[in-house]
Amino acid sequence: MSPSLRRGLAVLLLAVPAMGQQHWPQFRGARAQGIAEGFATPASWDVSKGKNVLWKTPVPGLAHSSPVVWGDRMFVTTTVRKGAKASLESLYGSEGYGRGDSVKNEPEHDYLVYCLDKNTGKVKWKSSARAGVPKVKRHPKSSHANPTPACTAERVVVSFGSEGLYCYDHNGKLIWMRDFGVLNSGAPGNRDKNGYQWGFASSPIIHKDRVYVQCDHEGDSFVAALRIKDGKDIWRTARDENSTWCTPTVHETGANGRPQLLVNGYKHIGGYDLENGKEMWKLVGGGDVPVPTPVVAYDLVFLTSAHGRSRPLRAVKVTASGTVGNDADEDDNLVWYQRRRGVYMQTPLVHDGLLYACSDGGILSCYDARTGENHYRERLGSGRTGFSGSAVYADGKLYLTGESGEISVVKVGATFELLATNEMGETCMSTPAISEGTLFFRTREHVVAIRAEKER
Repeated sequence: MSPSLRRGLAVLLLAVPAMGQQHWPQFRGARAQGIAEGFATPASWDVSKGKNVLWKTPVPGLAHSSPVVWGDRMFVTTTVRKGAKASLESLYGSEGYGRGDSVKNEPEHDYLVYCLDKNTGKVKWKSSARAGVPKVKRHPKSSHANPTPACTAERVVVSFGSEGLYCYDHNGKLIWMRDFGVLNSGAPGNRDKNGYQWGFASSPIIHKDRVYVQCDHEGDSFVAALRIKDGKDIWRTARDENSTWCTPTVHETGANGRPQLLVNGYKHIGGYDLENGKEMWKLVGGGDVPVPTPVVAYDLVFLTSAHGRSRPLRAVKVTASGTVGNDADEDDNLVWYQRRRGVYMQTPLVHDGLLYACSDGGILSCYDARTGENHYRERLGSGRTGFSGSAVYADGKLYLTGESGEISVVKVGATFELLATNEMGETCMSTPAISEGTLFFRTREHVVAIRAEKER
């Protein structure tokens, strides 16, 4: 082996584990897996006393976006309402839970991007992407900064929905901006801009030199690939779809060995050719306001939704093509399904042959990922706490974030074991990030870094 080849192989071997251990580049980390390997993480902490708390940094405003990490830099978005503090209502178990109206007559907001030092929590820079009155309303439980950023070694891309898609370098310089017009995400079939508007939430993702966006709304829905260097379209494919709040996933090997972009949806679930945007396969029959992201493991795509009459949890072969049926007995592409076990808000997690899915009411279910066999169904919390953030995994443990600020820590495995419950002291609507043994929780007013003291 030549010296140059040995050097190249060494760089590659070093780079692969670093990607999983150090970077958390988009919603739920690499490929939306929600998994961070290689470092010890704590099962318990005490925010009020500072136990296992590395740092706690205030971030003003209201936002449900998650933090992302590249190297020693963390990126997070927020919106700050001019005048009075933005309200957050309709949480699980509250008097107004399940209401479908919108927050009305909101004033000007500042749409902000923050860069924090991952190790200290110090603000390195912040940038105002836009200031103005929101172009669309939001649900009382939502915010105007729901999408999670996506980042690479040089760029960070953030979405504010109707307010635009922005690309910055790591020093806060704006590289480009795209305006997709008004993205009216709300009650399905209601295209009236004065009707129920609930806020955009699909996060951008980055794969190689492209940014992928899924824009399903009460208008002309589409999925698109953009050049990361300038934000220009590479391809755009129209979708016959109502509003969804789903983030897409890239899978390298799809039907006939072709990479594909996987999307959840209501009328149109499936895969698109990553190179040209052509539809590769399609599955129908999900819940009518889907949120969870597709997850891939063991050559299966796991898809779920749980609003309305249809509440499926399904496993589809990544090699599917054409139209996939709704019955595993009739279609070999549909490997298994649980007809009434889908989850509404949370993206499932797959690890070591098991699939974990938590309902918005805190029912955690564990299945055999390959067969769909149910191992357990157990309740987290008191039954009065909702779960909007998705589960993440590290060091043999699942971390599940309750809206009231209760973080349930569950040992992975086919038998349920609750290791700890930790109070953050604030409302938590976001999915955590993990990097090099540190957990990063986005609360109502802070980003909090949790790390075992012995690991510092």
